[in-house]
Amino acid sequence: MRQFEYAMPTSVDEALGLLATDSDTSRVKALAGGTDLLTLIKADLIAPSLLVNVKRLDGLEAGIRETPNGITLGALTTLAEIETSTLIRERFTALADACALAATPQLRNVATIGGNLLQRPRCWYYRNHLIDCWLKGGDECQARDGENQQHAIFDQSPCVAVQPSDPATALTALDAEVTLRGPRGERTLALSEFFAPPTEERRTETTLRDGELLLAVHIPTPPSDSRSVYLKAMDRKVWAFAMVSVAAKARIDNGRIMDPRLVLGGVANVPWRAVAAEQVLVDQEPGEALFSRGAGEALAGAQPLSHNGYKVPLARTLIVRALRAACA
Repeated sequence: MRQFEYAMPTSVDEALGLLATDSDTSRVKALAGGTDLLTLIKADLIAPSLLVNVKRLDGLEAGIRETPNGITLGALTTLAEIETSTLIRERFTALADACALAATPQLRNVATIGGNLLQRPRCWYYRNHLIDCWLKGGDECQARDGENQQHAIFDQSPCVAVQPSDPATALTALDAEVTLRGPRGERTLALSEFFAPPTEERRTETTLRDGELLLAVHIPTPPSDSRSVYLKAMDRKVWAFAMVSVAAKARIDNGRIMDPRLVLGGVANVPWRAVAAEQVLVDQEPGEALFSRGAGEALAGAQPLSHNGYKVPLARTLIVRALRAACA
């Protein structure tokens, strides 16, 4: 690990000023739980000259707060707090389950929801400092023709690494938004706008701008008869990243499915919302034949790589199970 300076600002504005002290944004990083950032530093994938501790800032909150329209999660709220919240367990079940399935109990006690949404991919080519992969500024994505068992089956970008966050998939299904603040002021984005496949000009998985901080996550209150679920398949029984995950939300009105949401994790650069499948499900009577048809629509555009074709039938099975549970 290379040497760096360490700052402890007391306000968001002071922190934003420090984050803007260097035009090279890789040289100044915000530190909260540090569960991803510190591993990147130790692996020599990034070498910041300044770490800005944001854990004690006035204006950057932790905790779960009810609002007239839903709930707000401060960016510093830990996954353990979300997992154990009775309010979230009852009204936003998919999110509670996603946090409970993320990492180990020890990590969930320190990992923040803000940091979790901003974590970088777990692709072994990206995480190897000896490999100049496309996502780190190289000319090619070695995973496309290499060891790609854990990679994307939906082709969106020159990079085929997948979005590693469990809560991101659940929050997308729950129509969540994030509030960001930076040198140009404050803005609020739907998660579908916040997450974006990497491009030649922006080799990251989010639209977070240089010098911005993620302040909070907002989730609208679902109808009282709405139900959500999160399912995850791992290569180990526990404490592994998703090979495939599914978040589903729906409500039943007069025996028909209303307001369905279906989002897949572990299959693309971003949480993959299956809009075509939702259109198949809406205003239909729930049943196994319909769930299978919805799964087929969700996976219609899948393009497996040489070693991850197993993800298609695995995703199909999880989708049917998730829809069955959400529509029970």
